[in-house]
Amino acid sequence: MTPPPPGRAAPSAPRARVPGPPARSVLLLRLLLLLWAAAASAQGHSRSGPRIFAVWKGHVGQDRVDFGQTEPHTVLFHEPGSSSVWVGGRGKVYLFDFPEGKNASVRTDCENYITLLERRSEGLLACGTNARHPSCWNLVNDTVVPLGEMRGYAPFSPDENSLVLFEGDEVYSTIRKQEYNGKIPRFRRIRGESELYTSDTVMQNPQFIKATIVHQDQAYDDKIYYFFREDNPDKNPEAPLNVSRVAQLCRGDQGGESSLSVSKWNTFLKAMLVCSDAATNKNFNRLQDVFLLPDPSGQWRDTRVYGVFSNPWNYSAVCVYSLGDIDKVFRTSSLKGYHSSLPNPRPGKCLPDQQPIPTETFQVADRHPEVAQRVEPMGPLKTPLFHSKYHYQKVVVHRMQASHGETYHVLYLTTDRGTIHKVVEPGEQEHSFIFNIMEIQPFRRAAAIQTMSLDAERRKLYVSSQWEVSQVPLDLCEVYGGGCHGCLMSRDPYCGWDQGRCVSIYSSQRSVLQSINPVEPHKECPNPKPDKAPLQKVSLAPNSRYYLSCPMESRHATYSWRHKENVEQSCEPGHQSPNCILFIENLTAQQYGHYFCEAQEGSYFREAQHWQLLPEDGIMAEHLLGHACALAASLWLGVLPTLTLSLLVH
Repeated sequence: MTPPPPGRAAPSAPRARVPGPPARSVLLLRLLLLLWAAAASAQGHSRSGPRIFAVWKGHVGQDRVDFGQTEPHTVLFHEPGSSSVWVGGRGKVYLFDFPEGKNASVRTDCENYITLLERRSEGLLACGTNARHPSCWNLVNDTVVPLGEMRGYAPFSPDENSLVLFEGDEVYSTIRKQEYNGKIPRFRRIRGESELYTSDTVMQNPQFIKATIVHQDQAYDDKIYYFFREDNPDKNPEAPLNVSRVAQLCRGDQGGESSLSVSKWNTFLKAMLVCSDAATNKNFNRLQDVFLLPDPSGQWRDTRVYGVFSNPWNYSAVCVYSLGDIDKVFRTSSLKGYHSSLPNPRPGKCLPDQQPIPTETFQVADRHPEVAQRVEPMGPLKTPLFHSKYHYQKVVVHRMQASHGETYHVLYLTTDRGTIHKVVEPGEQEHSFIFNIMEIQPFRRAAAIQTMSLDAERRKLYVSSQWEVSQVPLDLCEVYGGGCHGCLMSRDPYCGWDQGRCVSIYSSQRSVLQSINPVEPHKECPNPKPDKAPLQKVSLAPNSRYYLSCPMESRHATYSWRHKENVEQSCEPGHQSPNCILFIENLTAQQYGHYFCEAQEGSYFREAQHWQLLPEDGIMAEHLLGHACALAASLWLGVLPTLTLSLLVH
């Protein structure tokens, strides 16, 4: 008997000769396959899902390093252009240099979770919980210089929501200074001209996401923007529990004139971030992460703000805002719930020459901190860039230029499954063809992604889990099969076809073939039709059981098994199994012959597999019958637990 294709169960002998237990296993397997197919069909499919799945293997030591112990909390620091990365863990700071394959570590106290790593003029500043006595150290030339207890730089527990922002000699923090007092979260300036904090009534149980300083046209007008979510003040049962916000502060705020305002931010205002799709009536109220993509020409108003939102069902959306729109809302909107004329200067206005904010202006803003106008996404429709059934948690965005000169924004989004989605957005047009290129498994063993950092200069992603840290290239072109057609169908702006290979545009010394047609990119290939699949043959005895398995490389394609003129099995996009399986329970004379696995993706058609089932010689079949029975039984029983586990997971 010809051996079965790799990874597939061997065909069994005729049913009458197969012992009872293997027969029951086969029947159960068939039931599992049918249930699996039904679950996949019920799951449905969204074109916002990734087209392919890829595992980044890399090279151990050079692209992936194991911590050697479990690190439940990590913080990552990477300087753009550097080949090394610092990772803070429990009582230890790791230094990994990927090209050299070298690593080192610096120890601090055992009960110390490192929560902050930041480059300062005197070295690398490392701060941690230090057994509930937050402290900092300077790391200089492999030596540790203790700086003692420093409140506001690290939380008392690694699980606390914390945010620290550095700007020159200024330090801003959301970390409380007392462990048991001051439980109301505040945004503070803890180092600078004067210490300031937000009023206790302007935010309701905030969870801070991101903070940034924006240098505007006049230095006195520089702003601090921070993004957060808080409890919804609307207690209507139908209202969402959380509201997403952006707050503004004047960087030059010196506090107020009265005893109640002298130590508080006097320029605080907040606005609601809207991320909803009126066409589908879907609202996404829970802000998860924010990434700011500066304008290449340096226009601060054109900085793009990418926000990842979720809803109570853990579906996600990405909404894009501009700093110019956010600034305009704060400058022009009335205050929510305030119906009198605004005082002069109006709340939130930055004053030159470090002038104090008048008490009347502070009092109005302190009682009515929210502006009435909401911040809406960019574009004429004011809708999300896209939304998905996946639960996204973190985002970074890379602006790049393809070989034909067109600009793209490539989003890298972490999921709650420990993978990364790579989504391309054309940079020249609003809400045009958004495409989810692939899902990347960045680790040797699947785990939640704790941190992610983008190095646009070296075109690398740095991601860490509780076990390891990985360096993932942005241009994973080697994962695309199917020749020129498969390369261009990926729609990956980093990749193109050159000299018979799918290559990175950065590795080729000349212009590579890329398509500017997002709907039918395969038509740019020189050969109008993809190559046919090579013929594979297998000899089978009459009445035997067998199954043919076709890897579903593209999750956007429909895969069909065709025998003669009949479609025997069809697997639609979104099919949860990685393979399209055709199960043949009892092989008859009419079922011998050629079987084609065909993939249809829009106008792109390719032959993925071609099998020929041949009748086995009768004498040879009798000679191998006993051998086939034992082999079939062991293989079916080996495959069964794996398929059962997969069904339970799905």
